[in-house]
Amino acid sequence: MAQFTLPKNSKITDGKTWAYPTGARDVRECRIYRWNPDDGKNPRMDTYYVDRGDCGPMVLDALIWIKNNIDPTLTFRRSCREGVCGSCSMNIDGTNTLACTKAMADIKGVVKIYPLPHMPVVKDLVPDLTNFYAQHAAIEPWLQTTSPTPQKEWKQSHEDRQKLDGLYECILCACCSTACPSYWWNSERFMGPAALLQADRWLKDSRDEATGRRLDNLEDPFRLYRCHTIMNCAKACPKSLNPAKAIAEIRRMMVERQV
Repeated sequence: MAQFTLPKNSKITDGKTWAYPTGARDVRECRIYRWNPDDGKNPRMDTYYVDRGDCGPMVLDALIWIKNNIDPTLTFRRSCREGVCGSCSMNIDGTNTLACTKAMADIKGVVKIYPLPHMPVVKDLVPDLTNFYAQHAAIEPWLQTTSPTPQKEWKQSHEDRQKLDGLYECILCACCSTACPSYWWNSERFMGPAALLQADRWLKDSRDEATGRRLDNLEDPFRLYRCHTIMNCAKACPKSLNPAKAIAEIRRMMVERQV
């Protein structure tokens, strides 16, 4: 069996165990990945004890409680707290998900929280999504037309609008792409599930008139064809979308235009 040795400065060490909350009756243990690029130290796992009686039910509630009551240096992204913005995506209990929609009651034992896997880390639970957003921009996610602009709006039938269901709901949380082994090893060239799902959304839009150019942009051994249908993307998506199906649809379009 292959064995890999991580660089010494990347090995995770045991961190600090913070004080048990005084007077708490219902306590939940959380182990959280910590890394500060400014102190030159290895990443570590800090242990916190959350007072469930003074905290909401979700993992994000626990993180906010820890930041407000124990350790103000804990760093993470969050915004809507409603599973809409995708800001609080992280790896919780071994699965990529949104901290605001993951209930602590659904996790057995210690709550283990890491940043999204196989991404550069800015600090603590904050991954660097620069490349991820650049790939989304590369598929040109906006309506492109050559016909004269109508006076009021571009019309679309109900049937054509329904073709976009399961595609437009993507919140760009990056849970799918960071769960994909093909993306782990080829993230600089493979567009990844999230970007390709959005590419399919615009290819399916009956109002868009740049289908040929969009397909030309994806016609590449790495950009599209590195998907091996592992299906981690569909399993990880917190919105229950299926990027693998969208990638298969793009491949079908590639074949049909050659006929």
